[in-house]
Amino acid sequence: MARTVREIMTVAPSTVEAGASVRDAARTMRQEDVGALIVLQSGDLHGVLTDRDVAIRLVAEDRDPSTTTVADIASQNPTAIESDRPLEDAISLMGERALRRLPVVEGGQPVGILALGDVAVERDSDSALADISASDPNR
Repeated sequence: MARTVREIMTVAPSTVEAGASVRDAARTMRQEDVGALIVLQSGDLHGVLTDRDVAIRLVAEDRDPSTTTVADIASQNPTAIESDRPLEDAISLMGERALRRLPVVEGGQPVGILALGDVAVERDSDSALADISASDPNR
């Protein structure tokens, strides 16, 4: 039977408000040991902030992390998928749009996040990507 996105997504993803400073967001990433945060504005999905966004759009541009807001550097208007969609739909969407992380919503509200590593573990648990995704992070 086809699996749904809900079955393999990370539930209750880490979030940050769009108006928060990037410094605070980076601290949240460190504390929660994640590489991406769902960006919220008034409780709605507004974007995604990744560790790559911080490196490329903040550090590489010599911006101040305490005065730069998450909204200033996050990817906005992200592609999202409903949690009850077949996993195959998510895989296709991630491939078409070259996404490593896909916010998962129910009724427009974020409820999870699907990472490329989650898909790798599900599809080929013996692959190198699955091994890396399942291992403890480097500290």
